[in-house]
Amino acid sequence: MRRILASSAVVALTACALTASPTQAATTTTATTAGVGWKLTSQVGVTSLSPSKTYTITFATETMRKRYTPLLAPAVAQINAAGVHLKVGGVEPVNPAKCGPAYHVQITELYRPLGRAGFSQGMPCPNPPRGVGVGGIVAIDSEYWTGFPIPAYILRNTLVHEPLHALGLDHPNTADKGGKLIDYKCVASSDGNTPIMCSPNGGYKTAVGMGHLTGYDLDGLKALLANARAQGIK
Repeated sequence: MRRILASSAVVALTACALTASPTQAATTTTATTAGVGWKLTSQVGVTSLSPSKTYTITFATETMRKRYTPLLAPAVAQINAAGVHLKVGGVEPVNPAKCGPAYHVQITELYRPLGRAGFSQGMPCPNPPRGVGVGGIVAIDSEYWTGFPIPAYILRNTLVHEPLHALGLDHPNTADKGGKLIDYKCVASSDGNTPIMCSPNGGYKTAVGMGHLTGYDLDGLKALLANARAQGIK
């Protein structure tokens, strides 16, 4: 079992951020790790997804399974259409400090997992062999469900944003001269929509669009698959 590195996602009008100390670089030199509107979590060694393995979202409790399954459904359909094999599964024990079974994206809820209101976590298992992601862990701030003042579109986008971290997508924000990501500074479509992985609060802001990946995010997933194929991984 690999330990999960620290990460954070700030929601509710603040930030959605995955932060991690640099770790072992991916072993492949053929990986493309960033493009227009997308970036991969190569800083923790994840540069690809298996084109053939099925990734399964699981939950810490049955209540969570019932709560999240319908909210994730539109994004799961999009992810599958992009070529990633992803399904929503059932309930299994989740230890937020360790990765679970291979190819599982485990979702749990914790009260302020980073000690601050509105912060959630999403992280892939670091340094998988050959850079091929094997899933990860998501810890959603439990207070979202107890009256926390979070707009519906931010909530829905956050619930998708965090599992995408676990699959290997990072924030595509522009960095300043010191290398720090600039809040809100992301490429946007002609109608003003930023990637759902943009920090903070990226993604569609309408009732119809919220909780859906943008084309930028889908390009990131396709890059994860292309990197695997470039290594001869089937």
